[in-house]
Amino acid sequence: MSKRIQVTGGTGFLGNALIQRFFTIPNTSVVAPLRNINIKLPDSVEKTYVSNIDEATDWGAFLFGVDIVVHAAARVHVMHENPVQLLEKFRTVNVKGTLQHANQVLMAEVKRFIIISSIKVNGEITSFGRPFTADDTPAPLDAYRISKYEAEQALLKLAENSLMEVVIIRPVLIYGPGVGANFRQMMRWLSTGFPLPFGAVTNQRSFVSLENIADLVVTCVDHPRAANQVFLVSDGEDVSTTELMRRLVTHLGGKTWLLPIPGALLVSLARLLGRGAIAQRLFGSLQVDIGKNRDLLGWQPPYSMDDGLKSTVVRFLESRKQ
Repeated sequence: MSKRIQVTGGTGFLGNALIQRFFTIPNTSVVAPLRNINIKLPDSVEKTYVSNIDEATDWGAFLFGVDIVVHAAARVHVMHENPVQLLEKFRTVNVKGTLQHANQVLMAEVKRFIIISSIKVNGEITSFGRPFTADDTPAPLDAYRISKYEAEQALLKLAENSLMEVVIIRPVLIYGPGVGANFRQMMRWLSTGFPLPFGAVTNQRSFVSLENIADLVVTCVDHPRAANQVFLVSDGEDVSTTELMRRLVTHLGGKTWLLPIPGALLVSLARLLGRGAIAQRLFGSLQVDIGKNRDLLGWQPPYSMDDGLKSTVVRFLESRKQ
């Protein structure tokens, strides 16, 4: 049976990967509303132009014949914004825009609306060995995470009184070929061969590769038990920052000295330099329990963390040659 899937956020890291993955599934067609119509996608993907995502966006023309919507579009962090106006800016796209989309999906009688949320809806940090679960009480702490949580709640309420099914997926930090931001910067540091003071970090963090989160999304497209559920997703293997760096060095094929400087000292120094948020990501723990995925969906990550890191490093090294 053929399926027609709409994927938003196709210009983003995850959205683009989801489009590429759905493209490989037999009898599946993909429609991608895009703000940049010139982005490179397989020729058979139907590209349509959408200028903005807010409470006035008209999605009607993009929903013809669609069976499933995967909503990966979102407003994410932008540097140096006015904090007073920040929450309302996030709400405009992530809450009002998402609900505008969902209501039109409902009118078009689309069966299922899958939204990519964020693990930070659960909170910012976990106690060592006590991972977040999908059924924990949420504790979002900043404007972006609050907006994602509000969108989740509005969607679940909409699903209570309609035939449309909602699936919420909260990923941890996603890495994979083409990853940018802090993960790419880490690979740059490690590829220099210079000594780095991260040899004694004892935290535990969950990560998820593009391949694994895409596989969960594919599972949630038509699994009957996914309806109106929240799922966390990771590679199913937690590592310290030190262990992550060691594995990356192995795949990079070089040598980097990771000096065993006590993590507590590094945290104190980072805070003195006004880098507390970076310190939290490097030295704090954030673990998730994905047992619900296995128990409810029969899903577990098909790729190991080393598989994901290897493909990430290969693309990173190739990009440096260009």
